[in-house]
Amino acid sequence: MTQQLSLLIGDDHELVRDAIAQILRSEPTFSVTVAHDADSVLKEIKMADSYDVILLDVNMPGMDGLNSVEDIARVNQPGAVVVFSGQVDDAFIWKAIELGAKGYIPKTLPIRALIGAIHVIASGQTFVPLPRRSESDANKPGSRLTEIEKTILRRLPKGMTNKEIAHILNITEVMVKMHMRSICQKLHAKNRTHAAMIAQQTSII
Repeated sequence: MTQQLSLLIGDDHELVRDAIAQILRSEPTFSVTVAHDADSVLKEIKMADSYDVILLDVNMPGMDGLNSVEDIARVNQPGAVVVFSGQVDDAFIWKAIELGAKGYIPKTLPIRALIGAIHVIASGQTFVPLPRRSESDANKPGSRLTEIEKTILRRLPKGMTNKEIAHILNITEVMVKMHMRSICQKLHAKNRTHAAMIAQQTSII
């Protein structure tokens, strides 16, 4: 018998929280607990030792932005914490990942995609849905770059290798190479050094 994944949903919106919990509980691979604020999340972690995945609403009572994300990610080790919210700024998401979160799951994500994302995160990978861009952004320098591509670009001037970047972002080295190829194509760069130079000159990073 497959061992269940322990999930904790931290969300103060009772209808949303309980509806999602009920759906996830129908999956035989999930064991689901709920919490309504930051304090109750920490109490649940203490009682359970850790959860495989915590879906964390960053706007619920008791949350102190990135500080709380970092604290909860630390105390829940070796389990994962993922930002679970409606509208969240891209910069917030990537900073949260740097501080220990395993990505971002929007509350609008279809349920089958949500279940898939939870399994991805539980396997140790980072999940971030594909970004959406408005038409007004289409002609801005670097507007075609995804947030993860921009995150990789920011590390190039530091002389980091693909392996080091992959380790920090918790993705494979092959994925970093694929992103680098995409970055160079979008910026019409000859290589990674040229891409970093273009990014700095155009204030992309």
